[in-house]
Parts: sequence; structure tokens; C-alpha cells
Amino acid sequence: MSVYKFEELKSVKLTPHLSSGTSPIIEGKYVYYCLNQKEAGTGSELHYHPNELLIFALKGKINAVVGKERKIVHPGTFILIPPNVRHSMKATEDEPCAYLYIKDCTWTVVGVSADEELPDKPMSVEEANQKFEKGEIQDRKNKGANSTTESGNKSIIIEGVPNCYYKILDNIEQPYSIGNNITSIQGERMDFKFYELNKNYDEGQVKSDHEYFFYILDGTFKFKINDKELNVDKGSIVKIQKDEKYKFSNLSQRSRIVAINSNKFLESKIS
Repeated sequence: MSVYKFEELKSVKLTPHLSSGTSPIIEGKYVYYCLNQKEAGTGSELHYHPNELLIFALKGKINAVVGKERKIVHPGTFILIPPNVRHSMKATEDEPCAYLYIKDCTWTVVGVSADEELPDKPMSVEEANQKFEKGEIQDRKNKGANSTTESGNKSIIIEGVPNCYYKILDNIEQPYSIGNNITSIQGERMDFKFYELNKNYDEGQVKSDHEYFFYILDGTFKFKINDKELNVDKGSIVKIQKDEKYKFSNLSQRSRIVAINSNKFLESKIS
């Protein structure tokens, strides 16, 4: 059974020349699953990448830019960023931030500066860190992109980006509602689902149609994957591979869980 906790995994710099963000990386066949963490006042410069990005804010406030729109994002907000859309995520000056950071595996985790054309081949995280440490790639943090070059970049999307922000919770610790609440949002390549459970609930598949990652926000859950059972609590991540048999149920009456999954379009691109 694939069960993780971020604090038990090694963190790496995801894009060291463009961002202060560090995170463990849980790699599936279709999805990279991370917890991006940034110190107060630091974050990423304007950049883009050809993979879809899902963000769910957990701690602190994010000074976010998507396309041309800037917002202060609070914990409990979900952000869906389409491929090649310009964006930046920085912790506000008063506190650090942490957020679930999920990308599809059609590209690596490493982004591209907004004023650079998309390379033919992406750098791996290991390659980016090695080149950065050797001084082979320039440190662009706190320097921003060249706006003249950025405007001539044919790969990036800046204009005409629809709303990408969804308020799921007013805050992570807010009181529970009276009934079960399940909210789902479908992206181009990945889907997001939030569960707030006040009553007994179970869900599963004899043969999983997609790759799934579940993150326990609150409470305790029982997962059964194939013939193995395990109870998991707050902060646990459970990975379900495509075609695996699984079932989960909430053991504590007040429970919250976030799920993401690949979809058929993403699976066809990678297969």
C-alpha cells in the first residue's frame, strides 16, 4: 500500500533558479504530487510550463498571479492553472505558506521563465539543481522576467485567462456543515474533489479507472487497497494506481479529505 507523509520525505528545490519553493515529490505514472513550501516574502518569479497545475492552499497566504490577475489566496482555496498560462506564487511578507502542488507528468516539475521560449526538452529536478549549484543557470529569483522578451514569447498564455480560483473553505479550521459535502472540479488533465463528511461514508472501485491521490485534511479514514487495510490520519497521502481495487471510509464522523486523479485525456497523452 502506497501511504506517505510529507514530513517523512526528503525535500528538494523544485525550480532553484526561479523559485524559493522546496517540496518532497511523490511521483506517480501520471501525476507529480508535492507540498510546496515558501518562506515569508519569497516564492516564484513569473513562469509557465506545458503541464496542468493544481494548487490547494493549506497554510499562510499566497500572493498569486495567474495570467494578468493578482489575488491574495487564503487556506482552503483551490487554483486550477491550465498548461502554458503565466503564473507566480509567493508567500506574503508576514508569514510562510504551504500548499498542495500537483502537476501532470507530460513535463517535469521544473518551470520556464516567462521571458524564455519553451525548450525542446525539459530539465529534471536533479539536473536543474546540479546546474544551479555549478552556476550553469542564472539565478533569476527576485529579478523578474524581461517584459519585452516576455511579450514576444509565443509559447506563453497571458491574455484571456478565465477565473482559476475556487473557494472551497473559508479557512482550513472552519466549523463543519451539518451534512456531507462533496465538491468536484474537472480540469483538462486532472480532476479535484473535496469531501467534508459529517456522516458515515464509503467509496471505492473494483478496478480503479484512474490514478488517485488522497490527502487527509482532518479526521481518520480506513483504506483497503487490494487485500491490505490501513487506518490513516491527518497529513497522510494515499496513492491508488490505475486498475487497483480500493475502498475508503471515514472512521471519525467529522472528516475532510482532498482527492485528485488523472483523467482519460492525460492517460492517453502519456500512454
